[in-house]
Amino acid sequence: MLRWVCVAGALISICAPLAITAQHTHAESPASDSQSIWSPGASGILLVTHASPAHAGRSLTEGYLSQPMIMLSGHDRSDRLSLNSIVDFEGLTLKRGELNAGMFGEGYVDRRHPHTYLHELVVTGTTAIGAARASIAVGKGFVAFGTPDPMTRPFAKYPVNHHLSQILERALITGAVRTGPLLVEASSFNGDEPTSPSDWPESKRLFDSWSVRGTLFPVAGIEVQGSFARVKSPELDAGGGLDQRKLNLSFEHSHEGTRIPHHVLAEWARSADYSGSDEAFAFTSFLIEGEAEVRGFTFAGRVERTERPEEERLANVFRTARPAQDFSILGKTRWTVETLALSRGVRAGSARIAPFIEVSHARPVAVLRPTAFEPRDFYGARSLWSVSIGARVSVGMMHTSAGQYGAASRHAPSTMGHMH
Repeated sequence: MLRWVCVAGALISICAPLAITAQHTHAESPASDSQSIWSPGASGILLVTHASPAHAGRSLTEGYLSQPMIMLSGHDRSDRLSLNSIVDFEGLTLKRGELNAGMFGEGYVDRRHPHTYLHELVVTGTTAIGAARASIAVGKGFVAFGTPDPMTRPFAKYPVNHHLSQILERALITGAVRTGPLLVEASSFNGDEPTSPSDWPESKRLFDSWSVRGTLFPVAGIEVQGSFARVKSPELDAGGGLDQRKLNLSFEHSHEGTRIPHHVLAEWARSADYSGSDEAFAFTSFLIEGEAEVRGFTFAGRVERTERPEEERLANVFRTARPAQDFSILGKTRWTVETLALSRGVRAGSARIAPFIEVSHARPVAVLRPTAFEPRDFYGARSLWSVSIGARVSVGMMHTSAGQYGAASRHAPSTMGHMH
């Protein structure tokens, strides 16, 4: 743990001079269409998690440096060319994964997997077409599908539905057009998921998958979103595995102009695996979360009910075989998870520190019977508890809109304690 505290300090010391320079530039010369703006930043979460039980009635307590990242975003003087980039160091700090009951994906289970070192690098060109704005984004990043990435939301722990509701770290081309209250986006991308932090998109799989997303802004502060994606063989690098068809619907409401700023997100998601035209497995999710700021304290709550596949585990019970074998699913488990979090941000020179506490209660139940995976037998209890304490540490400007490129961008960088 001490080693990663030192790493966090090193990241902050590297980026602090850039952040201070950027802040001075903003203060001396207000943003305008004729100004080139670059916004560097760095962040990380110093975190201790106690999971009870984690497996076989046994509790675990672990410490991490979670989500250590360096970010750079900006645009040219004409605001027609922009860059979004994130370098993520979780491959160094989270090799074993982060305790996160119910989470699954990329060979990890009940632990959040580390993301790739090059988390995002996207260049976007934007232009006006009459009253509309249009853009083309190219690079590696977030596909136009689903809801905001969990790292931009007010919880340290990811929701179980992360792999149902977001598609990220893909080589992509995304087109977007916004006119009035309507935004339409479409992405073409590689279907294969990363298999390690150093993994790159498979060159033979480029642009074999696609997605579309439509967002309506009927009044200020409200967004209604629907998206669909067809992902070719995400589990096998070479292809030839089960394909996925994914659907996501969401509603967001935010208000910053009251005495109590708040934000609410509700979403429904479905992800189905297909062999040709035949549906093999399907998993659904419903989630609602919200946050409010009262006298400097941020209160947040989340409730979700998500189905996940149960695959054969390795000698390390938090890992599953990769590449996965088709039809290797042993069962389906429905996770009901309630989470509460409390945080307060404070300034420390050019850095912002937001200590927090987060408590989760999870109840996994087998959906299909008979089943080869019985949650109560595996975990040794019907209910699983998790308590996390820590602090978000950041300097500079934090990304607030991962995956919203060009015409889809609707938030400026933020200096809030979390990346929301």
